Amino acid sequence: MIVEKSFLINNVLKSSFKSHLTPETVQQLRVIRNDINSQTVIFVGAGTCGLGAGANETIKKVKAYLAEKQIHADIIPVGCIGLCSSEPLMDIKLSGKKRISFEKVTFDKVEAILDGVFCETLPQHPVLGQFRHQEDQNDWQGIPYLDEHPFFKPQVRIVLENCGIINPESIEEYISRGGYKAYLNALKIFSREELCDLIEKSGLRGRGGGGFPTGKKWKFALAKEADQKYLICNADEGDPGAFMDRAVIEGDPHRLLEGMALAAYAIGASKAYVYIRAEYPLAIERLVIAIRQAKEYGLIRKNIFETGIDLDIVIKKGAGAFVCGEETALIHSIEGKRGMPRPRPPFPAISGLFGKPTIINNVETLSNLSSIVNNGADWFSAMGTQTSKGTKVFALSGKIATTGLVEIPMGTTVRDIIYKIAGGIANGKKFKAVQMGGPSGGCVTDVNLDIEVDYENLINVGAMMGSGGMVVMDEDTCMVDIAKFFMDFIQRESCGKCIPCREGTRRMLEILESITTKPKNRETHEPLARFKGVMQLESLGRVIKDTSLCGLGQTAPNPVLSTLKWFKDEYEEHVFDKKCRAGVCTNLREYTIDVDKCTGCTVCAKKCPTNAIIGSRKQPHFIIPDKCISCGACMEACNFDAVKFN
Repeated sequence: MIVEKSFLINNVLKSSFKSHLTPETVQQLRVIRNDINSQTVIFVGAGTCGLGAGANETIKKVKAYLAEKQIHADIIPVGCIGLCSSEPLMDIKLSGKKRISFEKVTFDKVEAILDGVFCETLPQHPVLGQFRHQEDQNDWQGIPYLDEHPFFKPQVRIVLENCGIINPESIEEYISRGGYKAYLNALKIFSREELCDLIEKSGLRGRGGGGFPTGKKWKFALAKEADQKYLICNADEGDPGAFMDRAVIEGDPHRLLEGMALAAYAIGASKAYVYIRAEYPLAIERLVIAIRQAKEYGLIRKNIFETGIDLDIVIKKGAGAFVCGEETALIHSIEGKRGMPRPRPPFPAISGLFGKPTIINNVETLSNLSSIVNNGADWFSAMGTQTSKGTKVFALSGKIATTGLVEIPMGTTVRDIIYKIAGGIANGKKFKAVQMGGPSGGCVTDVNLDIEVDYENLINVGAMMGSGGMVVMDEDTCMVDIAKFFMDFIQRESCGKCIPCREGTRRMLEILESITTKPKNRETHEPLARFKGVMQLESLGRVIKDTSLCGLGQTAPNPVLSTLKWFKDEYEEHVFDKKCRAGVCTNLREYTIDVDKCTGCTVCAKKCPTNAIIGSRKQPHFIIPDKCISCGACMEACNFDAVKFN
């Protein structure tokens, strides 16, 4: 029997709004869930990370297999479950059996996996696990549950609860799992003031980096009298190594929309914007679908469920400017102006978009709201530390065994995140540092690995929560090069409005470039300038922090100041010894020729642009250090592996 989902969902929404769920509506939800579980369904991780790993080819192969075998099954692209390093992921749900998940399912492995599963025998391909919470479904014998996997077991998934599990393009499935229940209950149970009080009591703080108490922030806008108020979702994550917001929108867009609806109601806003960078086409596509579906069910409209409450949600695409992550620059961009920050006060909560009271929250902050409303403030505040409540989503990348998204309770140590959840450093290398907070953050070294993650603790060691990027570095990483990378990023992304940020970051970058390059003429003042530049780095960074206009400029020197604090010896090596211990700074490499391997073919000498290689034909050659510019042309040209560098 085909279930008319739209009819049932409408009944569920109306019943949920008018009164508590009746036995009839509970049964309707079961019907929807059973309708989903009664079919054979193949889920493929098709978030950005999955597509990058070849999920499209996997889907094509699945379709071809089903057509050839004449098997009827639904194929549902889902978002990222968080285990990015194991993509493409493929889950199979047979009628009557629990959903089972396989990792690294490239197109060439599809046939063997499906052959085995459809015969209800497990193939040799690695199995991640089976899903636990499915009513009246039989277990796969001998297969552990997915929530027992070392990557998932320590996590507490609130924001990521549905990501990689539900169909992100189905509002029916979201509602069948309790979606929009919090919003409808809030409309009938809470006044705006009571909802603000609830969120403030929960201890939820802004997850975009600032960490300001969310409920307190809302109250500023609620108390301001105005004919129009706005809510803005900041989905413009621009930190290198950060991809949390993108994954949440791709995997569970309705959770974000419900959070936006709750926040808009709390402050009295009738119009909301999602400011998202245009480089996120899949997230935008799924958000467009979600907004359309919410409108079709009357969740976004004028006079929602005859309450007199209006809400419209609009997508505004940004051009990818890092500075537009700053609140006032973001507002200018929505207004059609150049994205540049302005002095505060007045703060956006008092005078923001088009001069009206405006609240700006990021994706993760908003995605927590429905769970807080459903479970209560005490439930949320029971997790975390004294000053930082709830969970935090981190994006793990870099030299780490398992990359991906994790959601952990505040108070979890950095060591546990890296070693227990992510499996430690890749290839057995030694841990060196983890950059937290992106270009605005700093390094956490092995000295502070046991620090508990919360806003204040990270700031005390020179790092910051930021939006949640964690870039792990091993012993082969040059910390001076890392500082140069982030400073180059900041310098290019500076809006240029204030002199300290515009000119100061440029000077800092020039100093870093000079100490990662050999002096061209050692008889000039250049070596002294290198030394003097390093001596000025710290004071220059302090001036930029104290005098820049916006938060981005004020935190711009952090990567340099942090690496200077913890890895001063590497800076000294670059300046005095003109060496990079990691061999990353190519212009500081010292090339030599192994006389036992050199055949005197003269190829390297012909390729050298500065005539730094001497030697007779069929005799070993030598490199003159003072002439060598460390370009590496000799190493590329050598056919006998005779050229080495230190």
